[in-house]
Amino acid sequence: MALVPLVIAAAATLTGCATIRRSDARHTEQLLAAAGFAAHPIEEADESGRDATPPYRLVSRAKDGTMEYAYADPDTCRCVYVGGSKEYSEYQRLLLQRQLQQQLIWALEDNECRSWRCWPSRDLWGGW
Repeated sequence: MALVPLVIAAAATLTGCATIRRSDARHTEQLLAAAGFAAHPIEEADESGRDATPPYRLVSRAKDGTMEYAYADPDTCRCVYVGGSKEYSEYQRLLLQRQLQQQLIWALEDNECRSWRCWPSRDLWGGW
């Protein structure tokens, strides 16, 4: 019986990690697509020699004298996103833009909390 809580906790942790990984993959894939990366089905990627792409990691490799970048998602889209240097530069720009936007949102939320608007205790007292 003492093992049951441990099993439940482990299952919850693993489920949470999988959910986070899917969310991260979705965000990465949105940026890759917006940057011009082409999505190829896993089966097609296997035939072209891209099967060595580790899942959920953007990797680079030299191919025919140029750099190729690949990102594999074997679970959700079952595809490999492939692009060149131009697409990778655009991906980096979009990633930086998204990070700056997130920092701005956090700063605005933090500033709003400092001005007492997000304190739940204020609502409990019915205002000042």
